[in-house]
Amino acid sequence: MENIVKAGIFGVCIGDALGVPVEFKKREDLKKIPVTGYLEFMSWNQPKGTWSDDSSLTLCIADELTKGYNLEKIGQSFVKWNKYGHWTAHGRLFDIGGTTRHSIARLIKGESAKFSGNIFEEDNGNGSLMRTLPLAFYLKDEENIEKLYQTIKEVSAITHGHFRSVFACFIYVIFAIELIKGKKRKEAYFHIQKVAVEYSEIQGFNPKEIELFYRILKDDISTYPEEEIKSSGYVLHSLEASLWCFLNSETYAEAVLKAVNLGEDTDTTGAITGGIAGIYYGFENIPEEWISELVRKEDIEALCEKLQKKLIA
Repeated sequence: MENIVKAGIFGVCIGDALGVPVEFKKREDLKKIPVTGYLEFMSWNQPKGTWSDDSSLTLCIADELTKGYNLEKIGQSFVKWNKYGHWTAHGRLFDIGGTTRHSIARLIKGESAKFSGNIFEEDNGNGSLMRTLPLAFYLKDEENIEKLYQTIKEVSAITHGHFRSVFACFIYVIFAIELIKGKKRKEAYFHIQKVAVEYSEIQGFNPKEIELFYRILKDDISTYPEEEIKSSGYVLHSLEASLWCFLNSETYAEAVLKAVNLGEDTDTTGAITGGIAGIYYGFENIPEEWISELVRKEDIEALCEKLQKKLIA
């Protein structure tokens, strides 16, 4: 369990930073010139090792969890990020999704974080999935699945309140918890299939919604060919792609580079994959060069150590 928080959080930030320069690039172009390490400028004109909103919001949640769980304070940390550049790589925000922007605007106007999120079907971008990893550390010992689900739902719904986004976060966090507990990849994967399907049946969730998760929950997403894995900003694509990359790789570096080289929403696929790959392979197996060139690495390290002390006994 040593450095497990650092492994996961650095995993997210590095996956994100690898993807930032090539965001929106097509897969066929990245096949010709694949990403093999940090690049600079390009899509967002940012220096090497710069991470985006994915990591910023992950770090906001992690930071708040060092003080205990408080939904309103997590919401306010998102406001500080949006207005003042809190937990940004260079003191200013350069990337924000539409659903996240609208939801934070409500928080700025004084809405409670319980009611600030968008709830319509078209609001199922990957903006809550990309930042949800710290909840795995916070909830790792929670035996009550209902409490687990409700906490994940609350934090997702600060911005993304539709069931599909919430359920994607739920699957991802449960998977990450199994990896924290030391389960092997396939064992953890089959466990989440069982837990998520059983829980959805007990709760009577809309079967049409659950059916959308068929490839993850009833089949084996790792067996699909790459051309059937999409890497857009849609939450279901991001969850499928991240699990696919992780289950089809043998190292942290292979997993995140596979994710980034799928193209399109490269930083987010990299971040989501990087979180679980970091936990699984361990901090010591993340390439040293990527750690050393990550922007604000000392600040991130200090935060991880604080969260580790608080949450991992």
